[in-house]
Amino acid sequence: MKNAFRDQVAIVTGAASGIGRALSQELARRGAKVWMTDIDAAAVERSAQQVPRAVSRALDVTNLEAFRALAEEVKRDEGRIDYLFNNAGIAVIGHYHEMKPGDFDRLIDVNFRGVVHGVEAVYSIMRAQGSGHIVNTSSVSGLIPAPGFTAYSATKHAVVGLSRGLRLEAQRFGVKVSAICPGFTDTELVSNADYRGIDGGRAKKSMPFAFDTPEQCAVQALDGVANNVGEIVTARHAKGMVAAHRISPRLLGFVAGLGVKRQSR
Repeated sequence: MKNAFRDQVAIVTGAASGIGRALSQELARRGAKVWMTDIDAAAVERSAQQVPRAVSRALDVTNLEAFRALAEEVKRDEGRIDYLFNNAGIAVIGHYHEMKPGDFDRLIDVNFRGVVHGVEAVYSIMRAQGSGHIVNTSSVSGLIPAPGFTAYSATKHAVVGLSRGLRLEAQRFGVKVSAICPGFTDTELVSNADYRGIDGGRAKKSMPFAFDTPEQCAVQALDGVANNVGEIVTARHAKGMVAAHRISPRLLGFVAGLGVKRQSR
């Protein structure tokens, strides 16, 4: 499936930085035409200048009508939409009792409702085409318990649930659905996260493994998409966590509990 992306049309949200920018760069390297979108118009335009044939657009994924308009523009200009990478996300990280009023609303609006809006914007187009692939960025914390990440993890579990159900529904229309579940990745999302009751820098230093780069994540993710993998876990440490949870949830829970104590201020 090395040529899965050649001459294909892809939309990537949250493409100004991090995994979204890396996905856009790797898609272009594999021959795709990429529409890079982000709420930060200036930043995504700068990033798009480094990606061959890329088009940049400002997009707030919490605005359904804006997402629909973007999808219609792509279809009008390109004739079709082959891939949607629902990648935009935010992080508010902390223990449940430390969360502020409105934190859940923000996380749900961007991390989950933003994905729903993306599906709503492209699904009818892809069904009419009889083809297309929707790729939703979740997280390893969308597959396993993640104490200290409870609110964030809840939205990422929701993305996995949506992706699993839609994958089965969409296949009869010729539409594919996958969820990317990255492990810890060294992105702006991590460094710019809102932390509640956790020292972010201390927590990162205490990790017993190195974070992946966005570029490493993008290569693994696109290899999985090309092979139509339903849930694509990136990073060796994340694959180990998922395997451990399947074998012994209690053991993983015990280890995670020790991590919570190290993270706390």
